[in-house]
Amino acid sequence: MKPTDFAYYLTDFLSKYLPGTVGLSPNTIMSYRDTFSLFLEFCAEHEKITPEKFSLNNLNRKLVEGYLHWLEKTRKCIASTRNVRLAAFHSLCQYLQTEFPDYIHQAQQILSIPMKRTRKVSVQYITLDAMKFLLERPDKTTKDGRKDTVLLSLLYDSGARVQELADLKVGDIRTVSPPTVKLTGKGNKSRIVPLMKPMAELLKQYLRENDLREPYTFDYPLFSNRSKGKLTRAGIAYIVKKYADEAIKEAPELFPDKLSPHCFRHSKAMHLLQSGVNLVYIRDFLGHVDIQTTEIYARIDSEMKRKALEKSSNKVVSEKLPAWQNNVGLLTWLKGLGK
Repeated sequence: MKPTDFAYYLTDFLSKYLPGTVGLSPNTIMSYRDTFSLFLEFCAEHEKITPEKFSLNNLNRKLVEGYLHWLEKTRKCIASTRNVRLAAFHSLCQYLQTEFPDYIHQAQQILSIPMKRTRKVSVQYITLDAMKFLLERPDKTTKDGRKDTVLLSLLYDSGARVQELADLKVGDIRTVSPPTVKLTGKGNKSRIVPLMKPMAELLKQYLRENDLREPYTFDYPLFSNRSKGKLTRAGIAYIVKKYADEAIKEAPELFPDKLSPHCFRHSKAMHLLQSGVNLVYIRDFLGHVDIQTTEIYARIDSEMKRKALEKSSNKVVSEKLPAWQNNVGLLTWLKGLGK
């Protein structure tokens, strides 16, 4: 069976353009792949166009909008998920404009589909005391408990994203002075993050106990599951939830009702800021492209300071203004400014 033009360009887009030209991470490419797989299922079920017969002539704004509507109404996807799916189509259309100029008009119509506004997600973080309490939950007398201690501690100390932690190899860890970890984040961009001395000591013990100090082990995953495969994001989330639930039960006053793995990253950023670390350094530490992303922590911290000031207010400032408005001379002078 001869492949359609859509099949040809979609394959080239996913296998060559995204990883080679754009340099997207495998996880993002997999997300795009899932978007189009679901799209072809939608077309087969609702438009009676089977994948083997789908061509670029079928790909238009009306069809994409129908797919997005179906995602929200039938599959109950939230606006942010809908926007992720739409971003995949935007990227494909940008690619098609250069590879297949005949499709430019249809591509630009799809590119004009706007993203939906989404609610701002609140940044969840915990205090330094709460983090210390949480990191003490694993049982260090057992091998699994020691492994979990290292994993949770590194998740916090490095400010890593969950996927960055899952992707770590033994060779990414440097325990000699100065101790560092190499994290590979979005867009396959790597950054070197310094580690504190206690974290380096924990890693030394972990590598020694698990026979991960020889050069041939450098390509091994740093954290593996019971099948000796790389620990997944779901596996890390399970470990975090296990100890978070325990900590919340023991000290509910220190924690929110639920605690996600990403909370470790937010907490590290807030603790750095509260220690006086410059936002520029925090941006580089977290691997943010734009410092505006990092500024959210400063805004949150300012709100904390305001609330603290309100609680400690001793009513020095009068709640009523003096009747200076009646001073005609002052008003005349103010109005005359700049004339």
